[in-house]
Amino acid sequence: MLRHEFQPGRLVAGIVLTLTAVIYAGDAGGAWETPWFVVIPVVTGGLCLAGAVGFLTRLIRRRRTRPRETGAADAPA
Repeated sequence: MLRHEFQPGRLVAGIVLTLTAVIYAGDAGGAWETPWFVVIPVVTGGLCLAGAVGFLTRLIRRRRTRPRETGAADAPA
C-alpha cells in the first residue's frame, strides 16, 4: 500500500536538481571543466519540464475522478 500518491513532477524536479549537483561535483572534483553558465539552462529547463509534468498529472487525475453526469438518454424507460 502506498503511503502517498505518486507525483511525477516532483520526481522530474528531483532528478534535474540531482543532475545539477553531479555537474557541480564533477567540476569541483576536477573530473571535467564546467562553465558557470551551463547550469542555468539545465535548472530552468528542468523546472519548467517539472511544472508541465505536474500540470498534466493534475489534469489527468482531475478528469479521472470527475463523476459522470447522467443525462436523459441514460434514464431507464
